[in-house]
Amino acid sequence: MSFILQVHPIIQALIATIFTWSITALGAALVFMFKKINKNVLDSMLGISAGVMIAASFWSLLSPSIAMAENLQMNVMLVVSLGFLSGGLLLFIGDKVMNKLQSKKGLSTNKRVLMLISSITLHNIPEGLAVGVAFGSTLYGLDGATILSAWTLALGIGIQNFPEGTAVSVPLRREGMSRRKAFFYGQLSGIVEPISGIIGAILVLKVRLILPFLLAFAAGAMIYVVVEELIPESQTNESKDLMSMFTLVGFVIMMLLDVLLG
Repeated sequence: MSFILQVHPIIQALIATIFTWSITALGAALVFMFKKINKNVLDSMLGISAGVMIAASFWSLLSPSIAMAENLQMNVMLVVSLGFLSGGLLLFIGDKVMNKLQSKKGLSTNKRVLMLISSITLHNIPEGLAVGVAFGSTLYGLDGATILSAWTLALGIGIQNFPEGTAVSVPLRREGMSRRKAFFYGQLSGIVEPISGIIGAILVLKVRLILPFLLAFAAGAMIYVVVEELIPESQTNESKDLMSMFTLVGFVIMMLLDVLLG
């Protein structure tokens, strides 16, 4: 671990996003072990992930964005607000496009499979970008932008990726696909994270002036995923109040890691 912490932030971003991708693959691998995954377990993981990502959006992304915008003497509220809303807007548009395609009648099984994989993949792009931006921003020594906060962000996203991998592979298995193919497509939905992670880290290192915007953009995209996907899905559980407590627990875990250890 000490060796990893000494390598360049771009390489760390690659390692971290390969880790998040591997957790997606691990979740997809459950298709080999169980016919049906316990809903309570998946929903509790989604709740914890939602809390982790909400906390990470502020301490690992928005707080450093505000600090750097101030250092660069930018209009802080304009840059951060615009970046935050742009991140959510991009995913909003993407969701609308996917929903329109899915609503078409007469979709074949192959097309339904493609829609399922595409929808999960779409949400993995900003997650990889967020990790890459978090690692790239550590070179500027901003308050809150530390290697530890970047790794805890990657850990939180990794936790969230586990049920996502399962959410792809299990339905594909129900569609009649073989276990191997279902696993393959399940893990494939996470392959965009290392790619977008590297892009995010390189953009931060090469174009410093856009860093405040990128940090806020990644935060907005993450919050959109939490509000649109994670929390609503966890709240389909009969024990909604318990799932809400898991979200608070996830928030506290990330807050403690960032504030006390960062």
